[in-house]
Formats: sequence, C-alpha cells, structure tokens
Amino acid sequence: MEAAFLFISQLAHHYSLIDISKIVIVFGLMAFIFVMFSQHSNLKRKHFIRQEAPLPPGPKPWPIVGCLPAMLLRKHALTHQWIHSIMKQLNTEIASIRLGNTYIIPITSPQLALEFLKTYDSVFASRSSISNTVHILSRGYITTAFSSMGDQWKKMRRILASQILNPSTLHRLLGHRIAEADTLLRYIFTQTSSNGGGSTINVRSITQHYCGNIIRRMLFNRRYYGKGREDGGPTFEEEEHNQALLTILTYFHSFSISDFIPCLKPLDLDGHEKIMKKALNVVQKYDEPIIDERVQRWKSDEKMEGVTDDILDILISLKDENQKSLLSVKEIKAQITELQIATIDNPSNAVEWAMAELINKPKILEKAVEELDKVVGRERLVQEYDIPKLKYLTACARESFRLHPFSPFNVPHVSTSDTVVAGYFIPKGSEVLLSRLGLGRNPRIWKDPMTFDPERHLKDGSIELGISEPDLRFITFTRGRRSCIGSSLGTNITMMLFARLLQGFSWSLLPGVTKIDFSETDEHTLPKPLHLHAEPRLSYIMYPTY
Repeated sequence: MEAAFLFISQLAHHYSLIDISKIVIVFGLMAFIFVMFSQHSNLKRKHFIRQEAPLPPGPKPWPIVGCLPAMLLRKHALTHQWIHSIMKQLNTEIASIRLGNTYIIPITSPQLALEFLKTYDSVFASRSSISNTVHILSRGYITTAFSSMGDQWKKMRRILASQILNPSTLHRLLGHRIAEADTLLRYIFTQTSSNGGGSTINVRSITQHYCGNIIRRMLFNRRYYGKGREDGGPTFEEEEHNQALLTILTYFHSFSISDFIPCLKPLDLDGHEKIMKKALNVVQKYDEPIIDERVQRWKSDEKMEGVTDDILDILISLKDENQKSLLSVKEIKAQITELQIATIDNPSNAVEWAMAELINKPKILEKAVEELDKVVGRERLVQEYDIPKLKYLTACARESFRLHPFSPFNVPHVSTSDTVVAGYFIPKGSEVLLSRLGLGRNPRIWKDPMTFDPERHLKDGSIELGISEPDLRFITFTRGRRSCIGSSLGTNITMMLFARLLQGFSWSLLPGVTKIDFSETDEHTLPKPLHLHAEPRLSYIMYPTY
C-alpha cells in the first residue's frame, strides 16, 4: 500500500507540467489501485504456483506498479538505454522487467531469440493489445503487423503474401521502382551539375524520400500529392507526409506508463496518443482522399474491373466467396498506412549509415565502387537483377543493419500461455522484445562489434543470404509466423538506393570536415542528417532527363 502512495507521489512530481486536474484524478484513482492490489497478489500467486522454473533475471519489482517508478525516474537515459543498462548490470542476455502486471522480456542472444521465434513460435506469435498508440495506428488492431493471432491476422497476412508482396505483383510493379530510381539520379544530378563543381547533398533527405516515393508509386501510381517539381525533388506535401510517418514510427510502440496501469489509460500522461493522432491526421489528410475517390470509381465505373495498376487497385478489387469486397475501406486505409511505415525507415536509415561509414573508410568505399564498375559497368545503370551479384555492396548493407538498426527493439511478441523457454518461466501475456541493438552488437557473437567491417559477412558465408539473417544474429526481416513478408521488396529498395548512389556519384566530405563523428553516440540513428559533397561520376548521357 505504501509503495502505491510513494509511486503516485513520484508520478505527480515527474509530470509536474501536466494540468493539475489530471494530477487530482491520479490521486483519486489510488483507491482503485488498492482494489487492484488483491487481484495482483492473486495473479502473482497463480504465476508462481504454476511456475516450473525461475523467471529470467531482473530488478525486484514494487507491488502493483512493478518497475515503473525506476523507469520513470531513470536519469537522462531513454527507456531502451535503461533496459540495456539493467541487462549489463546483471550480465545477462535475457531479463524480466515487470511494468505493472506485464512482464517485459528483452533478449540479446541469437540462440535464445531462435528459441522464442523458432522452437516456440506458435506460443509467441501474438501481439500486444495494451498499447494505446498501436490501437490508434492500427485502427483497432486490424492490420497485418499488429493484429493478434486469429482470423483477422490470417486474412490480412494471406492477402499481403498472395496478392501484394508475391513475386508476380512485385514484378508487375517493377516499372514504378525503376522510375523512382531514375528520378533519384536525375534529382541529384540536377543539384550537382548546376555549377560544374558538384554540390552538397542531404543524404538523409534523399534516402527517406526515395523510400517514401517508392511505396507511394506502388500504392497510388503517383509520387506527388500536389503539382510536384520538374527536378523530381520533394515538395512541402511529401516532406510533411514523410515526417509524419517517421513520427509514427517513433511513437507507435514507445513505452508509456498509461499502457501498464489500466486506470491511467484515459489520461495520456506521456502525451504519446496526442502526438500519434496528430501525425496520423497528417498522413490521412493526404492519403484518404485518394483512397476514397478510388473506391468510388470502382463502385461506379464498370471499366475498372480487371484493372489493377497499383496496390490500392488490388486491395479494392479483392472479392470473397460471395463476390463481395473482401476488405472494408477501413481495413484498406489501415493496411496502406502500415505498408508506408514499414517501407520508409529501415532502408533509408541503413543506407544513410552505410554512406557515413564508407566515407570514413575510403578503402571500403573504393571496393564497393570497384565492384559496381566490374559487375555493372559505366555504360548502363544498375538494376534489380544485378543485386545478387553485388556481394561486397550487400556485405556493406548487412553490416549497416547489424551495427545501426533504426529501432532498438523489434515489435513485441506476446506469449499466449505460460511457457518454459531455455529453463526460464515466461508468464502468459509477457512481451518478448528482441533487441536489435543487443543482437547486432553482442560481443559474444561478433568480434569487435562496434567496428564497421563488411568483410566479416564474406568470411562467414552469410553473404549468400543477401541482407536476411535467419539466425537472428542481427535483425532485418526476423523469422517465424511474424516475419516480414516483404523481404524481397525490402532488399530491392535498400540495395537499389545504395547502388544507384554509389554508381552515379563520387562522394566526399564537406570542405573543412575530416571525419563524420558519431563515436560519442550510442544511438541507432545518426545524431544529425548526413551531408556530403557529390559529383557526377558517369557520362552525362547516363543520367535520366525530365
């Protein structure tokens, strides 16, 4: 009881800037928390009565609130840094951290990760239903990535696998991807050739817009929401849309106290719901008019039957056994948003980091460019069919995914029953987090883990897997029932972006800069956008024109 009072006091102090009425409500809910105490005690006894093995190591939780006070009162560390610091202190590759009544199980061991996602995949293939932000994003957990195990998930996954991300559809939409790769070259060439001496390029901007434009072309058969620009560069609409998608990625599964204390859910104490809704409103402002107009056209125009020029057409045209629309408009809108957020982050982040690492290591950059010249040459532009032959470039991409993942953790896998894994008791409802940072930088697995060394992937033979890593030594597309269906598309987007940048231009540091300094940060994204000097390296006739 005393612990609950202390926690509420700390909570009120932590959120001192929140409207005072909310703090009053928090104190008013203490009585409800006390009622929960007996329920929590019963739940705890139930777990340990059935327990056949110990929980993974972890900090001692408080009654009712678990380790939430420690999470809230962590010094200036982010939540993922706090979790990893606990694991480091305990010298463990698996931990249990109770937040409220939910156990968080972070993992940094590839062998343990395979236990969860291979041996016990059926038990850990569900998703969390406690996150308010995910509920908002997925419109009630109806999309492929965020729906729990059941008929809805099976339907949405089957549609993506058989209709959207299958080889036939991806081949049919190849023209959209080629057009965007050509536009990328044209846009950078326009910037670099205007004064004859090259130009400064914001690498983060062009990589994010390339990924955003690829999926917009494939979804809607368009890359601009407005009139666009002749040089192929982004306009305000695309800038705003992309930033909204990246904001969603930041907050869609961020740790929020409201998610772990049910009676606090209506308060949105962290403000994450407000941020998520604002970002989603921006995305919907641009996307939903296109979707609504297309749905109406399919309803009113008989000539639309059989026409599937893009993914939106495919989703609208799908029929069930009664020849009625297989997907509701709500499902279409939610799935389209999910496809966009799944496309923009990892490829753009991996290529930006790879460019930064290569600039700091000229010999690696030279090898990558030499391979492009040998495999592709300078008389034609690199294409998707060249990717399997670009072994060294693939090794560079793999190393970037290993060392610099976009997010610290994978989307949680939730246990559907009490289970013993690797000798540890995992209670039903636990959220298993594969640490992208911990797996890729595990010193037991990787020699000199903080060193960017593409050669390691050539030496161990893993290069034959492309950028996939089924043994979970690092994470690109994971594995099991919840593995990424779009591994082929993700590979093509990443590698074409990377290859076109290196084939088309000579890159160097800006005047006065001797090195890209990211040694002092342990974060997964560069501290600030990467700016490099670029000059055309091919004959001018090789660059696409407007």
